[in-house]
Order: sequence, then C-alpha cells, then structure tokens
Amino acid sequence: MAAPHKVTVFFDERVLAHAPDSDLSFVPGRMDRRIRQILSGLSVPWRYPEHPGRLTSILQFLDANPVDGVHFAHGAKATAEQLGRVHTTGYLDALYHLRGQNAWLDVDTTAVSPGSIDAAEVAAGTAIAAVESVLTGATESAFALVRPPGHHAESVRARGFCLFNNVAVAAAHALAALGCERVLIVDWDAHHGNGTQQIFWADPDVLFFDLHRASPFYPGSGQMNEVGAGLGEGTTVNVPLPAGTGDAAYLKAIDEILVPAADWFRPDLVLVSAGFDPHWMDLALNVSYEGFGAMAGAIQSIARKHCGGRLALVLEGGYNLESLPRGVHAVLEVLAGGPVPQPGVCGFAEVEAAARFHRDAFIAPDAE
Repeated sequence: MAAPHKVTVFFDERVLAHAPDSDLSFVPGRMDRRIRQILSGLSVPWRYPEHPGRLTSILQFLDANPVDGVHFAHGAKATAEQLGRVHTTGYLDALYHLRGQNAWLDVDTTAVSPGSIDAAEVAAGTAIAAVESVLTGATESAFALVRPPGHHAESVRARGFCLFNNVAVAAAHALAALGCERVLIVDWDAHHGNGTQQIFWADPDVLFFDLHRASPFYPGSGQMNEVGAGLGEGTTVNVPLPAGTGDAAYLKAIDEILVPAADWFRPDLVLVSAGFDPHWMDLALNVSYEGFGAMAGAIQSIARKHCGGRLALVLEGGYNLESLPRGVHAVLEVLAGGPVPQPGVCGFAEVEAAARFHRDAFIAPDAE
C-alpha cells in the first residue's frame, strides 16, 4: 500500500536530446520561404522556445528546494504498439523516418533534431511509467517531467512543439493494458489541447476537461460548443478563458464544472496535462504559484474521492525559466501533503502591508 502522501517524479535524461535548431531547413521545402518570411518579420531573433533548459531548470530548483515525500524514478521508452493506440501507422512511420535528422515539420514551428524521435518515445514512455506507478499502488501520485510536450499532437500530425501525445498515450495504455474503464484528463495548460481532444473526440471512456485561453490564442480550437461526438458526445468539456484570467476563475471552473463532471463520470484514473504557461510571467494568463497549488489540491481531492487518489501529471508547456520550476514545486508541495494554498487577489497582501507601514504618516491634524 502506498504511503498516503508519497509522490514520485519521473525523469529520464534522454528527453534532453530533443534540441531543435531554429536555423534548420523546412520539410516540405515549399514551406521554407513562407516560414522565413514570418520569422524575419519578428522584431527580435526567434529561438526555439521548447528547449532542454526547461527541464534542467526544474531539476536544479527541486535539488535546491527539496520537497519532503517526493521521490525520483527513471522513465522508459514507449513501444510502437503503445504509440499506435493513439497515432496512425503512417504518422509513426513518417516520424521514425526522421530519426537522426534535423528538420522543421510544419508552420506550427514543430521541429526535430537528431535525438528528437528517441526523446519523444521516452517522453511518452515516461508518462506511461507514471501511470503504471499509481495504478499498481507504488505511489499515490506521480509527475512525469518530460519533453517534447504532447497535447497538441494529433493522431496524424505533429503540432505546437509536440510529436507524440504523451498524456493520450498514457490514457490509452491505462484503458487497454491496466484495467481502467474510465480516465479523466484535465488540461490546465494555457493553450487548448487540440490533439488530446481530437484523439478522444468520440471516446466515451475518456472525459477531457480543458481550461485554456480562448481563440484566437493558439491553436484557435476549444470553443465551448466542442463537446465530442457519437458515443463520446458530452465527454469533451472546454472552458475558454479571456486574457488576464487568474486563480479565482480557474478554481471556480474546477469547483462548478469539473467536480460535478467527475461525479457523473466516476473515473478510475485522473491525469493532468500540466502546463505552467498560465502564469503571468509567460504572458498568457494570470495564474499564481498558489493558484497552481490550489488546482493540484482540488484535483487530488477528485482523485481521492473517485479512484483511491490515483493521479498522474504530465508536463506540457511553460517557457519562463523562473515561473516554470516554481510552479512545478508548488504543485509537488501540495501533492506531497503540504497545505493547499488559498490564493488571494494578486497584490492585495502587498497593498495591505504598505497601508500598515504608511498609515501613521497621514493622520489628519484634527484627529490627533
């Protein structure tokens, strides 16, 4: 039986081998001129934002600021069979053909370097390892620190820095090989998880709940009326949010939409596509570190209510090297048994402190 607050962080250094170069040529070649025009029109030189430093910054911060109850484990490499549960054979063959190469893939700025395909296989396999650990009782919750991210990858194409859809591969593995009947996926990344939605669009066994900045913010999908189809109608839940949305709205959505949806769905497993780009330092939304911790606490409560606490998080976005590791740390503190923070309104505490400091300087003469 797992310790009640044990958390396992899964990391495999092979994911660091994904290192695209923004000066590469494009595949297919006819896109090269258009992409060069886009990049040349930027006011500053463009560099590939999804780089190995994202993970090394997290690991360095966790090493300097350890969280009691957090343990580390190695990842694994996904097999073609595991990937093939959510991606077509033709798509997998196309990516395998790029193993060992440098290439741009599309206008969504998705690229590969010589180590990228191996890294992507390990990212998906490490997400599977995290799921296996919570379903076997080795740990109550798990966090897969992986890259490239996955939630934009569709069944037939790479998009938005994503090659394989890590959380979808893990969910499909839980359903096909680990005895799960219903999987809840929560995506709190700033960008809509178009790939995860597309893969499970008609699947009644996966409830996909996505909080994201509304269109026209990338990738432009995730309207409220996108609810799935066929047997899966109603198991896709989108909550598009305006720029500047912060903690209070996120927690309100979880309390008033996700909680009753989970009560209806009764998942065997809860997965989170955990992106940290909703933090204000990433210039997308206005979630605080306390907000990430509070969301983790709320989702952990859902997992404990319905499926014995079985909860696995998979890293998605987050590109600011200060806010990303601090956000991950805030989540791990809560999962490991720390207090669930109560986010306030940004700046209120500081204004109250300043008011106390300055109050005596502005006493009116007739009040003395």
